[in-house]
Amino acid sequence: MRRLIINADDLGLTPGVNRGIFHAHQQGVVTSATLMANAGAFQDAVTTAREYTPERPLAIGCHVVLLDGSPVLPANRVRSLLASRNGTLQGEFRNSFSELAVAVCRKHIAPNEVQAEAEAQIRTIQQAGIRLSHLDAHKHAHLFPSVLKPLLRAAKACGIRALRNPFAPVKPLAFAHLARRPHLWTRYSEVRMLRGLASKFRELVDAEGMITTDGTFGIVVTGALDLSLFEAIIGCIPEGTWEFCCHPGYNDPDLARVRTRLRQSRAAELQVLTSPDARAALARHGVQLVSYWDLQ
Repeated sequence: MRRLIINADDLGLTPGVNRGIFHAHQQGVVTSATLMANAGAFQDAVTTAREYTPERPLAIGCHVVLLDGSPVLPANRVRSLLASRNGTLQGEFRNSFSELAVAVCRKHIAPNEVQAEAEAQIRTIQQAGIRLSHLDAHKHAHLFPSVLKPLLRAAKACGIRALRNPFAPVKPLAFAHLARRPHLWTRYSEVRMLRGLASKFRELVDAEGMITTDGTFGIVVTGALDLSLFEAIIGCIPEGTWEFCCHPGYNDPDLARVRTRLRQSRAAELQVLTSPDARAALARHGVQLVSYWDLQ
């Protein structure tokens, strides 16, 4: 059996992203979304979620943010998570995955601060009345064991049992499609290099008694997804329960005021995810849509 969670990241980023995600669920194939507690349109997303009554509920998780934006906690409580410019700590997180990777390798990240900030973000969403189905991390920061461990502790403290497995098999994505898009090879190489952390991820998740999927598709094609790539990925999904992460939304003016490289691509993804062809591809390959609630 092939089961697939299609999860829309960045709920709460802007009102246009919110509208796009809810539309992709109601009229498309999105089954789950992850909400950013520290984003500008957080309250808009919460209000919409409270009023949202589709036939099949949208599973909502926490998109834990440790990169980009500002912390929920006061800056002096999460100093190791903050960017530094010319030796001076800033009030915001680091901006890039590579900056975080360097800090992790140098053991500059304090696990207790990761846990505290993650718990604060999770509880902000829970206190707004949202029952959380799972969590993941913005830009997949929980790839690193030293970030994953405190995230798992935070999840358990807040009653969350499921999280994203950010690793995917490198073989299934059709090389023919990547070959026609040379710019994706760099991302593919980065993802492949990080595969060495996959076994440690599974070990830590199992030790905490948490639930996860067999892996996640869509990371390599973030910002480049079109219908042909979607169909290629769906056709390559192995047996098991997997996640496909995506970033649908409307390219509203607010997107120009937030840190994101995904602008026009959000509208393009929304078109793919709400197209009849997407549902046809899932049916043709015998892929059953599920949400994170179905794992539990």
